[in-house]
Amino acid sequence: MIFRKGELFCGPGGLAFAAKSASISNENEEFSIKHAWANDIDYSACKTFAKNICYSDESIITTNEDEVKNGKTVICKDVRELDITKLPPIDAFTFGFPCNDFSIVGEQKGFEGKYGALYTYGVKVLREHKPKWFLAENVGGLQSANGGEAFKKIIQDLASVGEDEFGGYEIVPHLYKFEEYGVPQARHRVIIVGIRKDLGLHYKIPMPTTSNKSEYRSSKWAFEVSCYNEGNVRDALYNNEMTKHPAETVKRLQAIPPGQNAWYEGIPEELRLKVKGAKLSNIYKRLDPNIPAYTVTGSGGGGTHMYHYDEPRALTNRERARLQTFPDDYNFQGSKEDVRKQIGMAVPPFGAKIIIEAILKTFAGIEYPHIQPKWNIDELRDIT
Repeated sequence: MIFRKGELFCGPGGLAFAAKSASISNENEEFSIKHAWANDIDYSACKTFAKNICYSDESIITTNEDEVKNGKTVICKDVRELDITKLPPIDAFTFGFPCNDFSIVGEQKGFEGKYGALYTYGVKVLREHKPKWFLAENVGGLQSANGGEAFKKIIQDLASVGEDEFGGYEIVPHLYKFEEYGVPQARHRVIIVGIRKDLGLHYKIPMPTTSNKSEYRSSKWAFEVSCYNEGNVRDALYNNEMTKHPAETVKRLQAIPPGQNAWYEGIPEELRLKVKGAKLSNIYKRLDPNIPAYTVTGSGGGGTHMYHYDEPRALTNRERARLQTFPDDYNFQGSKEDVRKQIGMAVPPFGAKIIIEAILKTFAGIEYPHIQPKWNIDELRDIT
């Protein structure tokens, strides 16, 4: 069985790469996923998606849904202007709806923010195309946005699609800690998997692949060992440009030990930051080589690039991509700043693949080790 997959908010293709890499077979059949169409508003991200997921250049990018039938399967436009009814049929659907207003960093505007209601376009796709399964992704802060009511509302909306037609979707939300699934980065994300109830299948949360913290993959492992790349990251050809720092920044970084940040007490007075109020922990924070990296983000100004454990410099985009588990031949398109943002907003393919393979195993009737989800779905749906 080949699932034709559509995607909104596709970014550079973290979920799509995980999906195309996943394949499960039982005694009778192989289960895999094929790209059908994808949408994002960012042109550089669309170019990256086209090159690495579709093996094509920007010629397959369009702003017109009518051209998808002619092979232009990456639609670059605001989702609010997208005519979902014109998109080809799909069996699977993924969407990492924008997380800006649900992040624990910032004002947590939730539904009141600019991006808060964009998940509803995923709901519209479900209503129009009725895929057999879907996967939705957002930041861990989603669970507490708007006092927890935003999360409950989203769960209710997703679960109720098609209730009168095929019984709706069986929803399984969970807070995945990707460092527990072989990703060399502490990245916690809410992922919601839904399967049509009329199919009679029950997805379960795959058991973490690492049983304790001593087995977590570290940033040093990502740069120097790695199982999804070959050789040291220094040898990677794409997106590996160094950042040129002012001499004062280099001296400051030299005074900060691995694992510490700009507020380390041993920094000479003349190199200290003159900051009043809150002191963010990731400012000029250097990686600890022995543990997973802290969360890769799309930011880069004001000392937030992420900094190497062994050298007084910011990470290259390729090093950031390794922390996100993209292979070295994944060639990100756009300016250095565009690429940094793409990498920071992406879903780690290595961790996402484990989740998607669990979905395929569910369809294949293959049992796998699993754990209980973080939330009781009945409690989440009770928002009265």
